[in-house]
Amino acid sequence: MMVAMNEERSIEEGLLKLKNQNDDSSCRITACVILSTFVAVCGSFSFGVSVGYTSGAEVGMIKDMGLSIAEFSAFGSFSTLGATFGALLSGKMAIMLGRKGTMWVSDILCITGWLCIAFAKDVLWLNIGRFSSGIGLGLISYVVPVYIAEITPKHVRGTFTFSNQLLQNCGLATVYFCGNFINWRMLALLGALPCFIQGIGLFFVPESPRWLAKAGTDKELENSLLRLRGRDADISLEASEIQAMTKMLESDSKSSFSDLFQKKYRQTLVVGIGLMLIQQFSGSTAVLFYANTIFRKAGFSVAIGSTLLGIFVVPKAMIGLILVDKWGRRPLLLTSAFGMSLFCMLIGLAFTFQKMQMLSELTPVFTFICVTLYIASYAIGVGGLPWVIMSEVFPMNIKVTAGSIVTLASWSSSSIVTYAFNFLFEWSTQGTFYIFGAVGGAALVFIWWLVPETKGLSLEEIQTSLIREPNEINHI
Repeated sequence: MMVAMNEERSIEEGLLKLKNQNDDSSCRITACVILSTFVAVCGSFSFGVSVGYTSGAEVGMIKDMGLSIAEFSAFGSFSTLGATFGALLSGKMAIMLGRKGTMWVSDILCITGWLCIAFAKDVLWLNIGRFSSGIGLGLISYVVPVYIAEITPKHVRGTFTFSNQLLQNCGLATVYFCGNFINWRMLALLGALPCFIQGIGLFFVPESPRWLAKAGTDKELENSLLRLRGRDADISLEASEIQAMTKMLESDSKSSFSDLFQKKYRQTLVVGIGLMLIQQFSGSTAVLFYANTIFRKAGFSVAIGSTLLGIFVVPKAMIGLILVDKWGRRPLLLTSAFGMSLFCMLIGLAFTFQKMQMLSELTPVFTFICVTLYIASYAIGVGGLPWVIMSEVFPMNIKVTAGSIVTLASWSSSSIVTYAFNFLFEWSTQGTFYIFGAVGGAALVFIWWLVPETKGLSLEEIQTSLIREPNEINHI
């Protein structure tokens, strides 16, 4: 027992020494890193199309297929229901098939789903297609940020991982914009296109070196790092750091579910699940899925509203992409949560005035501005950073189980919000947004007290610090 403890301590000390050594080659941004990230985030584009699809397809689909509000709400929630199922499989699949293999499976499921929707003859095929693509989205939401975090240099890891959110917003913007002039069947084919691109691109990018350290050989690990850092790069220090961390965790590689609740992992699990619940119950899914419904209720032109959102949503996401490795994770999350809470309260106030028949001429424009600013606040922080942090804080020995639980928490709560929103909106338009605003206020307290800062640290440095100093997580 003492020998094992001494060996683990010596490995930890070695990792902390490596932390203080400068390795310029590990900081390179090569063409391979850029290509690998682009291929990975093609799946994120399809994710964004799926999120915005119900908003762009609502009127045409209800008319063509004769759907009721309940049937259309069910169709919307089948995506998140499928993603919940995909989340249960995501961690195990990522460790068994690798990051690339999991992305291939997600591509097959998404393409199948989108084609079922595009050529559906009745509501059954719509729901089958939505559920199939949802499973693929559940896999994408876990494996894409993990893959990007594991291949990128630490000084730009946040920026590259946040590109996942940027491409989601690109997909969302495309649906908002194109939904005004192409029908819902063509929109479904548009959602399948990036999955075809990703499926082909995966043949030309390397597997994650962190996964290869656990499942592959030393030679495969070195080849992957050489492709990512450049053939003339000295990858010895980075390879040693990855191998040392993998060796330190090897004894726990078959960890059970109960191991997640050990003191050293408890707070990271709370942070991961808490951020996902905040992301969903603060209303983001409802606003993104049903933006057109909100505009219609407020009396604002749906065509103008969705077009303007399509124009503004990508530049707003780029703010977070630029700032994530400059400001850090915590400041962006706090700013984002504050903005979401504030603008939800203001939307609720606008609908209150509308119900009281006060300032009725201002309500449509004011609601549109607040919805736009709400989505902007979401895009710079709460939209993408929970996935960034999830990909960083869990060590390899619990990443499969913890990552699956966190992803499951995200999609199951998203499914609840997606299905319930239309009914809540009918019950009380203003009350719905007051509830979302209150959740955003609670999020500020949660982020301030519990969420760690991980800017500028390698994955091994983050995880070593969390394991060694579980009570000092806020001082990382």
